[in-house]
Formats: sequence, C-alpha cells, structure tokens
Amino acid sequence: MADLTYTSLDTIQDNVHFVRQIFNIGKTRPLDYRKRQLENLYNLVKDNEERLYRALEQDMRKPRNEAFSGDVCPVLEECLYFLENLDSLAKDEKVKPRLKMHSMEKLSIRKDPLGVVLIIGCWNYPVQLSLVPFAGAVAAGNTVILKLSEISSHTSALITELFPKYMDTNCYRIVNGAVEETTALLRYRFDHIFYTGNGNVGKIVMEAASKHLTPVTLELGGKSPAIITPDVDIQLTANRIAFGKFYNCGQICIAVDYVLCPKTHVQAFVKAFHKTVKEWYGDDPKRSEHYARLVSVRHVDRITALLNNRKSGEIAFGGEIDRSERYIAPTVVTDVAYADEVLMGEEIFGPILPVIGYNELEEAIGMVNQNPPPLVLYVFSRKQRLADKVVNHTQSGGVCINDCLMHQAGNI
Repeated sequence: MADLTYTSLDTIQDNVHFVRQIFNIGKTRPLDYRKRQLENLYNLVKDNEERLYRALEQDMRKPRNEAFSGDVCPVLEECLYFLENLDSLAKDEKVKPRLKMHSMEKLSIRKDPLGVVLIIGCWNYPVQLSLVPFAGAVAAGNTVILKLSEISSHTSALITELFPKYMDTNCYRIVNGAVEETTALLRYRFDHIFYTGNGNVGKIVMEAASKHLTPVTLELGGKSPAIITPDVDIQLTANRIAFGKFYNCGQICIAVDYVLCPKTHVQAFVKAFHKTVKEWYGDDPKRSEHYARLVSVRHVDRITALLNNRKSGEIAFGGEIDRSERYIAPTVVTDVAYADEVLMGEEIFGPILPVIGYNELEEAIGMVNQNPPPLVLYVFSRKQRLADKVVNHTQSGGVCINDCLMHQAGNI
C-alpha cells in the first residue's frame, strides 16, 4: 500500500464549512473562473499522464491501454466537453407558459449552482470515477469536497499530491480516509452527494443524506447478464463477452456478471471463450502484461470464497489463484444453478464467469426478472425480434446489443 495520509477527523468539519463560506461569496459562479479550473484539471491529468499510469499499475497492474481508455481519457474528454459547451449549458432556458392565462409572462429556467457537493470516488477506476464527476461539479459552479478511495492508495496519493498544484484549494478540498472519515463527512449537510460504489454503502449514504434532505446520485453495480440466443456467431460473441468480462480483471460495474446460453450451445460457447482467452492472454494469463490484478488481497479472498463455496457448477477452465500476487485466472464455471445463493447471490466483480443453460428464451427472461433490474443487460442475437423480445420483457439501467461496454459511449 502507498503512504496515503488520512485527513485528520478534527479538520473535516473545518473543510466543509470553509468551502461553504467560499460558495456563499460567489467565487465559483463566474463562467470564466469555472473554465480556468477545468483547464487546470485537464492539465493536472495531461501533464502527469505517465505518473498516473504508474500509480494505476501499482494499484491493480492495470494495463496501459486500459488505464488510458478507462481512467485518463474520460477525464480529458469531460473537461474538453465542458470547455466547449459551458456557455450554452449554463445559459438561461426560456420556457413557454403552459396555461393561456399566463401567455404574456416571460419565464425562464436559471441554471444556478447547487452549492457544496460531496463526491465519493471508487477504487476500480480511481481517476475517472473521482475526477469525471468532479469536472461536472466544477463546471456547474459548485464548491467540492472530494473523497478519494483509500483502496487504490497509490493513485489517490498521487492525485492528493498534484491537486493543490493545479486546483484552487479554497474552493475544492480533498479528504482521504476510510470508513471513519467517510462517516464523519456524511454527518454534515451537502447540497448534493455523488457516490460510486456498492449498494450496501449506497444505502448508508442515502440514509445519511436523508437527514438533511440532500439529493444524491448513486452509481451502483449489480449482476449484469449476457443473454445469448441460438442464432449467434459463437466465436464473435465469445470475443465480445470476454472483453466485457475481463476488462480491468472484471472490476467494472458494467462487467458481464454471468451468461445465459441455450443449453444446446453451452459447450460450443465455452470452447470458443477458452480460445479467446488463450489468444489474448496466452497459456498462462498470469504472465500476460494485458491482464490486470485484483485491487487487494481482501478482494481475492472474497472472490475465492465465492468460487470455493459455490453450491453448484463445475470449473470448465481457469480457477488458478495466487493470493500473494492478487491473481485469479480467467475462469468459467458451467452447470451453475440460477438459485445458487453463493455464486449468484452477489455481484462477482472479478474474473469468474458463471454460464447457465436455458431451454427457451422465456426461461432466460424469467431468470433475469427474478432479481432487481441489472445495471446493464447484454443481448447477443442476429434476429432483431429476439433482441426486442428480451429488451421489451426486462428492465435494466442500460442495454447493449451484440457488444459489451459500448453503450457507455453515449453522451446522455
């Protein structure tokens, strides 16, 4: 672990109160000020790109191409988007009166900053999931308390070091720490809270926010399935699901969590999937520079327990574990029962892929609907009517057809 210095509990209240005072005097409201800060944030990332890559490599052995596409690039793109569009985004919006009796009135929606925003970042993409929402809060004219993840300690320590060299720390403050420091933060009133992480902590954040009637944005996870219909190109489907499963070693909230495959196609899918894994990572993925690591030994132990304590299924390939290196091989488990309360009871968030066979498409749809709506639903089919059938009879946060992860490219 890197030497990440935790914020003193005695100073947390002062930090929150100080940035509120700064907001109240209006320092962050002018658009020119916001643009300068966005330029500074862009430069923070761009100037220190190599150092960020090294920190991400230390935290998760994250491959450089994944570090760029998943962490660095989204922050740069977000800053550029706001710099190019802030004038129009912040402009008052004229509104036509709905009732004729008010037809002579001149109405508009004024785009005011919310106030003091708390952003709680996450360890799996510690640059993107901290600095992308931070860029949005800055662009909107807020002051910010930014809580970085203590788990990705090398990256958080680097961001903490760089932050005062680029950003106005009168308006934006970093708080580092673990449960105790986060709990202390949540005692105070914020005007918005943006949290990325798991649902259990999300409930705690929402409960704390409710005491102040603070609006929250919760970016959580879930068990996102990939449904395969019988008409697919098996090898192409295997390639794309492998990308959606093993990107960042499965530590991504929109990873494919499990596969629902026609029973008649399970053997062919597993064979094609294994071929993909060998082509991408070689005979020994542990030696591949393109295969990341789990973020901590604790996470290795959690996923190992899911694998070892499962109530059903057989390991088709993979299963090798090196705890000291935080390594778990790409692993497929077949003949898994959907009712398996261990392997199917929580989001896996790692490189274990359960494959569940089904007889009819309605059966697969019914399985998905037994659980809360997933964050993403992946559908692989050559027939539009089958894809439509799945989409129209399920609920999910997003849908991606015949690919994985690509739906996040949309600017929604």
